[in-house]
Amino acid sequence: MHPLVVRAGPGSASFWTLPLDKQAPPKSATKGWLSLHLNMEATGRDEVDKLKTKFMSAWNNMKYSWVLKTKTYFSRNSPVLLLGKCYHFKCEEENEPAPVRPQWAGENEPVVVSGNVEEFRRDFISRIWLTYREEFPQIEGSALTTDCGWGCTLRTGQMLLAQGLILHFLGRAWTWPDALDVDNSDSESWTSHTVKKLTASLEASLTGERAPQDPAPVKEPPRRGSEDGGGEESCHRKIVSWFADSPLACFGLHQLIEHGKKSGKTAGDWYGPAVVAHILRKAVEEARHPDLQGITIYVAQDCTVYKADVIDKQCSSMGPENTEDKAVIILVPVRLGGERTNMDYLEFVKGILSLEYCVGIIGGKPKQSYYFAGFQDDSLIYMDPHYCQSFVDVSIKDFPLESFHCPSPKKMSFRKMDPSCTVGFYCRNIQDFERASEEITKVLKASSREKYPLFTFVKGHARDYDFTCTPTNEDDLFSEDEKKRLKRFSTEEFVLL
Repeated sequence: MHPLVVRAGPGSASFWTLPLDKQAPPKSATKGWLSLHLNMEATGRDEVDKLKTKFMSAWNNMKYSWVLKTKTYFSRNSPVLLLGKCYHFKCEEENEPAPVRPQWAGENEPVVVSGNVEEFRRDFISRIWLTYREEFPQIEGSALTTDCGWGCTLRTGQMLLAQGLILHFLGRAWTWPDALDVDNSDSESWTSHTVKKLTASLEASLTGERAPQDPAPVKEPPRRGSEDGGGEESCHRKIVSWFADSPLACFGLHQLIEHGKKSGKTAGDWYGPAVVAHILRKAVEEARHPDLQGITIYVAQDCTVYKADVIDKQCSSMGPENTEDKAVIILVPVRLGGERTNMDYLEFVKGILSLEYCVGIIGGKPKQSYYFAGFQDDSLIYMDPHYCQSFVDVSIKDFPLESFHCPSPKKMSFRKMDPSCTVGFYCRNIQDFERASEEITKVLKASSREKYPLFTFVKGHARDYDFTCTPTNEDDLFSEDEKKRLKRFSTEEFVLL
């Protein structure tokens, strides 16, 4: 008798020993044992992959929950620009505004300056902050319940779109009444919380159970500014809810990943700024909420904004009873150099962030995406999505808003910026778009040392310049032309003139 040893699976200590006659078994028996062996190996691989996914999720959750709090210092001698608004902290001591004329401003263009540090803090904190989340509903087609370690560019894209929606529904002057009440926790409390979270997450991963959730924060009574009749506060909450980590949220992570699948991306992949621009466009086009029918997104083609194509989008019908122009968010994927960012583009970035039409920049360091919203001197001001927070159920009435607002800004030298980025602009109507294109063109000319600007506005349609436009059918959200462009963008390759 010769024994046959069947291994239960990779890494398993379980074996079966079966006695066999010297005579060779029939072919049907051989096929049966082979099938059993292959099925067991496949099952073993699946279990290992699941365990690996759980462990990596737990590790990423903890990696991005461990935040070292550092103070961000601002100079009192230089203006601070935040999405078209200028602040000068030196004025606070002198109790009067000091006019500042940046290099990109025209001779007859005064720059409005506010000198109150608290006003800057309120303005910054009022921007919507989207970060890594954990323990949200499982993403379809995967075992992932967190985007830690891979979803940062989707998050910065969400932040840019959220700022566009804030401008659209609330205006640039709006600030969250409770902005200055957001708790800016110190590093010690965050660290002790993280240690407990680490232990719970690792234990849960090894046992296959869900990590215990933090208790939901107790909703405080309405504070100042909350009794505004519910209009602005309700709109604020509605905008945040559109970015919820739920399969039903129109701009939530789940929906963005679904749109990304059309360009070959899946959950867990890294997304580049250009690909995210097209994903956001599809998400807005596919949104069915009545309030979102008055806004659209245009993505520049090969660093060119075709004005007739933008106006066509703005003129598309919102319904038989509504003949108003649509608002448009213009996204322009650009590259600010070769392997490293070219310092010659610093004035361009400053000029863009100084415009009232700007809704920010999807950029960052290599393999780390940040949402750039302003600057001081040669440092960029940004919001960082690399902080893992717990899932928030926005279907609950008066859900907590604190985790959707960043308590403190961060700064980064322009030299460290990754050259690949996407800039965004908001225009309320066609007339606004015409003015914006003129202002942006001035910035492009003023900041360009070469005769080739980073991108251009041209009259006419893309088809007028021999670009092949393949119509999009209902079964395929991305046309073949778009797929080719997205494939090229996903490698972040650009031709520099």
